[in-house]
Amino acid sequence: MIYLLVTVLLVYCVLILIFIRGFDKVKIIQKTNVAPSTKFAIVVPFRNEENNILNLLNSISQLDYPKNLFELIVIDDDSDDDSVLIFNEWQKQNPEILSQLLQNYRMSNSPKKDAISVAIEAMKNDWIITTDADCELQINWLTIFDNHIQTTSSEMVAGAVFVNNQKRFLNFFQFIDLLSLQGTTIGSFGVKRPFMCNGANFAYTKKLFHELNGFDGNHKIASGDDVFLLQKALKFLPEKVAYLKNKQAIVFTNPEKTWQSLFQQRVRWASKTSAYDSFFGKFVAIAVFAMNAMIVTLVFATFLNPVNLSMTIALFGVKILVDYFLLTKTHRFVTNEMLIFPILSSLFYPFFCVSVALYSFFGRYKWKNRDFRNQLQ
Repeated sequence: MIYLLVTVLLVYCVLILIFIRGFDKVKIIQKTNVAPSTKFAIVVPFRNEENNILNLLNSISQLDYPKNLFELIVIDDDSDDDSVLIFNEWQKQNPEILSQLLQNYRMSNSPKKDAISVAIEAMKNDWIITTDADCELQINWLTIFDNHIQTTSSEMVAGAVFVNNQKRFLNFFQFIDLLSLQGTTIGSFGVKRPFMCNGANFAYTKKLFHELNGFDGNHKIASGDDVFLLQKALKFLPEKVAYLKNKQAIVFTNPEKTWQSLFQQRVRWASKTSAYDSFFGKFVAIAVFAMNAMIVTLVFATFLNPVNLSMTIALFGVKILVDYFLLTKTHRFVTNEMLIFPILSSLFYPFFCVSVALYSFFGRYKWKNRDFRNQLQ
């Protein structure tokens, strides 16, 4: 047993140290004074977002980017609230922004992939950049993407996403979780082993989308409009894929309001892991699960045999410490501040992680009042 513990801990620590090293290898893209030239289509699939969509739309209207160089395409996925009415009113008040509302056309098991496919066919510009209706964009968002695109040969660019409210423990827990995910994402790009990204801040050319045959091959999987397209691009055209590391290009999202909705969201994210086309991505997922499962097992074993207490504390302590190094590095990127040691979140996380992973094996979850089941065969 002790050998297994040491092996799992060693593998986990090595992986985190690799991501820490990779994080620094991804250079920050500086804002330049080059004249904007990239033509974007901002694509926003939504369903029942009446409480969020206006904040996103207002942030779009405030973008410091030439209005003739971007268009907005929102795709309604059968909303039954006032989301569409809110968009229509905003559209009337912002006639200078080329925008259109489309209805989703369901062709697969994934509403979001279907929505993006609909938008791809309707867009007039060269670059699609996706975000979510519960997000807010910074004023220089498109400018920073344009700077990066003009100075590289990239045709696919991933950006960072963080929670914008940390006032409750639930919100702070999500913030820490996203810090971990974004730190891992940036670190994996730095060591040239990227395997995930976030569709709330993800850009690629229409040309590349068609060259990769879009979402063909994973349309049965309900989620993964971002990850699977990224992994497909990395397989065929890795030199065209890049990460945009710049604080002004970060997209901020609202936290889930309840533990139940957060659990369902994370199950949705985790349920696609088994379909990854990245050996490294699967290996990381297994290592993270094994580490957290080991801790949960030891905690329960300690109740039966207090002798295990010192071993449990030691394992927990090492994991929390090595996690903190990656978390604080990512936190400084977002805020320029030192992260207060998130002890409570770190103690709770293994139990949350293991519960999500085990539940995701069933491949079933509920999202936006719909039941989904990933068809992985």
